[in-house]
Amino acid sequence: MAVRITLKPALPLIPLLPGLSLLGIVAVLFRDGHGGGLPLLQEFAAAAVHPSLDAVVLGSLLNGLQITLVIALLSWGISSVLGVGLGLLCSITVSEIVTGVSWPAVLLRRCLAPLRAVHELIWGLLLLQVFGLNGWVAVCAIAIPYTVLMARVIADQVDCHVSPALPVLKGSGAAPWAVILTGLVPPLAQPLCNHVGHRLDCALRSALILGVFGLGGLGTDLSLSLRSLQFQEMWSGLWLLAIAMVILDRCLRMLRGWSRMLIIPVLSPLIAIAWGTHLDLQLSWPVGQWSVLFANVMDGSQGLSAALEISWPAVIASTLWITLIAGCIATGLPPLLLLVWPGQTSLRIQELLWGALRLLPAPLTALLLLMLAKPSLALAGLALGLHHSGVMGRVLMDDIRNTGLRSAQTLKSCGASPRVSWLYGPLADVSRPYLTYAIYRIDVILRDTAIIGLVGGAGLGWQLMEALSSFHWWLVFWIVLTSAVLTLLGESLGERLQGSWNSRAMAL
Repeated sequence: MAVRITLKPALPLIPLLPGLSLLGIVAVLFRDGHGGGLPLLQEFAAAAVHPSLDAVVLGSLLNGLQITLVIALLSWGISSVLGVGLGLLCSITVSEIVTGVSWPAVLLRRCLAPLRAVHELIWGLLLLQVFGLNGWVAVCAIAIPYTVLMARVIADQVDCHVSPALPVLKGSGAAPWAVILTGLVPPLAQPLCNHVGHRLDCALRSALILGVFGLGGLGTDLSLSLRSLQFQEMWSGLWLLAIAMVILDRCLRMLRGWSRMLIIPVLSPLIAIAWGTHLDLQLSWPVGQWSVLFANVMDGSQGLSAALEISWPAVIASTLWITLIAGCIATGLPPLLLLVWPGQTSLRIQELLWGALRLLPAPLTALLLLMLAKPSLALAGLALGLHHSGVMGRVLMDDIRNTGLRSAQTLKSCGASPRVSWLYGPLADVSRPYLTYAIYRIDVILRDTAIIGLVGGAGLGWQLMEALSSFHWWLVFWIVLTSAVLTLLGESLGERLQGSWNSRAMAL
């Protein structure tokens, strides 16, 4: 009797498989490469060790960095406070404790989902048309999607970590608020503290990206310096940003084990507003010119014709293709590099590498790559993938440090080679949570295609920029709607894949 055997790849090999896409990317870049900008890239690299020390330049960059930090702190504090409250309201467990039914939480989740599906850059560009250039535009652009994303993460964590004590507490006749405080809050304090800390780092990067597209802060200075080929001035700003990120990371690591850290987001908006009053940042509440946005949209006769102006299958396909390329690079590059060069020394060096990739915004990375190759979807995916590989690399480094290196030492003492001991040791230990987070990260990459589509001259991001520049509001509406639907479909698929790994990612 024949026995059918199904061969499946070992778990630690699965994170390495997306790295095979690098072969195709290299082939495309070799075909499209021209090398005309190689002297400029050499000048860019040389400027890293000779940044500008001009007092005027440093003063302008420090002012821009402070504006970016104020925007990040203000949006982080608002989104954290509102997100925790909405997360409890979106929790099915909390809804059943308070009302006895689950449908209010499910309904609220469905209503909030479209808000997080729109990228913060799109929020910023839309709000900019209504309110003009104002500090609150950038703050609200970050706070709106971050609040709903925080609510989603909190609700998922509450529903996935139901305490066995809940039935006992409810059966004893305890008040709903007592059941929540006693049975739900204590197990979630540390994960919530970690996630709130990570969101500050994300808010800082989002504020930087908004600045790249003209909403003020250090990102605007970096973009202008790069476009004018003033690499020394650009590196002065990057080094200041790197110092700020290192200090911020050290502070978060010191406070991450402190449950009272949850008080800091409550105080950060007050600190940020007081700080912002001493800067060149307009924080008075703006008056919206809603007629600018809705004057043409109210004319429904133009809606159908606007929807037919774009070849939607081609645009959606190019967006998904950029997402796939970037997702493969971001997922496969960190474990592949760790396997090529295993060891504790490489961990420290690779941590610096991933920090550098997170430091440079994806649009600026794309502009640097354009010096070496023609615009293409592969180039756009590479730029986005390199930025997100910095985030995935940090996740991998943190997971390996948390699990320890004993498994690698044990395998090595048994005669295994260094690469085999790391593959079936630390990489095997962290593969499942790493893949779970990679699925979530692909959702983020899909949203981030809005900021990188201009490199390939295709995708929803490119079409959105064109529609905004021509004030074609019906086309903007259709593009934003399509982007939101794609993001929600991606999240739904990601949740199914996460369920297959029997765990949920604590989103960073």
